[in-house]
Amino acid sequence: MRRTLATTGRVLNQVRHDPRTIALMLVVPSLLIGLIAWIFTDTPAFQRIGPSMIALFPFVVMFLVTSIATLRERRSGTLERLLSMPLAKGEFIFGYAVAFTMIAIVQTIIASSFAVWVCGLEISGSFWLMFAVAALDALLGISLGLMASAFARTEFQVVQFMPALVIPQFLLAGIILPREQLPGVLESIGDWLPLSHAIDTLSDVAAGTTDSDTAFSMLVIVAWIVVALLVGSLTLRRRTA
Repeated sequence: MRRTLATTGRVLNQVRHDPRTIALMLVVPSLLIGLIAWIFTDTPAFQRIGPSMIALFPFVVMFLVTSIATLRERRSGTLERLLSMPLAKGEFIFGYAVAFTMIAIVQTIIASSFAVWVCGLEISGSFWLMFAVAALDALLGISLGLMASAFARTEFQVVQFMPALVIPQFLLAGIILPREQLPGVLESIGDWLPLSHAIDTLSDVAAGTTDSDTAFSMLVIVAWIVVALLVGSLTLRRRTA
């Protein structure tokens, strides 16, 4: 635990000295949500897709930032030096996860508050539950980013994981077309993708219709997070040639 927390502190210290990365993580999701709200001014569309945007934009941003930051640790040789000391791969991965989760919590507070109090997204359910689900969704992006970085060799390859891990979830999550209107096979796939469950849960909270399905969706998201972190820790290479 001590070594994991030391890794967390080191990562947070690095991020603190990178204002552009801080702006990307904390400001950009809110700006994108604001742009969507502006596009659909004077229409009911934002009320329908607003919860989806709260799920989508932090998820994508945390995926990119986490995967690239972790990959740079390998390419610079930092990870190889760290793992030559008594630091296990799992401690490194979980240290990164804790650090970026702390940032994601701040990001979620900003994005959710901006959507509700600036963009006018109406929430019939619990605001705190919406915040908790949005934070869990950001952690999902972090965990998938850590897993992607374990397989990628370059920053360009990390970006290539977007079509493999992120875009299919966006297409099948019900944002463009309700999942029940998709072909049967695609609907079944979409029903088990974690972003679909994040969007469903946030939509339920916004509508005030949370039930046992909401709890199940949150469990599915947690399961994806745990599996992604385990896969990332097991497949992480010490150095990328």
